[in-house]
Amino acid sequence: MLGSLLESLTQYVFLNDELLIIIFLTLKVSITSVIFASLIALPVGSLIAVSKFYNKKIIIVVLNTLMGLPPVVVGLIIYLMFSRAGPLGELGILFTPEIMIIAQTILIFPIICALTRQIIEDLWQEYEEQLYSLDIKKLQTILTLLWEGRFSLVTVILAGLGRALSEVGAVLIVGGNIEGVTRVMTTAITLETSKGDLAFALHLGIILLLLIFILNAIIFTVKELTNKELD
Repeated sequence: MLGSLLESLTQYVFLNDELLIIIFLTLKVSITSVIFASLIALPVGSLIAVSKFYNKKIIIVVLNTLMGLPPVVVGLIIYLMFSRAGPLGELGILFTPEIMIIAQTILIFPIICALTRQIIEDLWQEYEEQLYSLDIKKLQTILTLLWEGRFSLVTVILAGLGRALSEVGAVLIVGGNIEGVTRVMTTAITLETSKGDLAFALHLGIILLLLIFILNAIIFTVKELTNKELD
């Protein structure tokens, strides 16, 4: 039964151009968002971890709080900023994949940043005296700790990708769910369910679950590699 379902699903995917476009756009938006968020969050989280400054604990609390940002609120704020009447309306990127990437980057950033800060801080406590004795600069210290925690950080980045793949609220508001332009898997499932096309929505749901399953399998593998390296 499972084999028949997968065979039917495979045929449906490769014979349906609309579905392929939706899957491709979903992966493009999500992966790009994670790359941008990681490029900012990894150094910022590391810098917070190894630095001592006033109100550091407050910054950490705020960062942890932002991990639970409501997607619809983020979507609404971005919509207001980039609408024609908004301060950034002249850019004209509302209802485009670019604005969806911005929204997802904002949502993913605090997750990767907060988890990175915790991982690097734990490593910093372990290697602080050794790194001080070598008298290396802060930038080199951060790069060293990022390398030491690379397996754990890959897990964090993959978790951010999973968050991006499952996002619907913000991208629906700023993207508009336009067919062939901004329609991703989660917004397509919402639309097709409301239209009553449950078969198409189900196929999308199964594919999304498969993607998330593959992602979790990779995360599990990375964790196993981390544990073996520590042993």
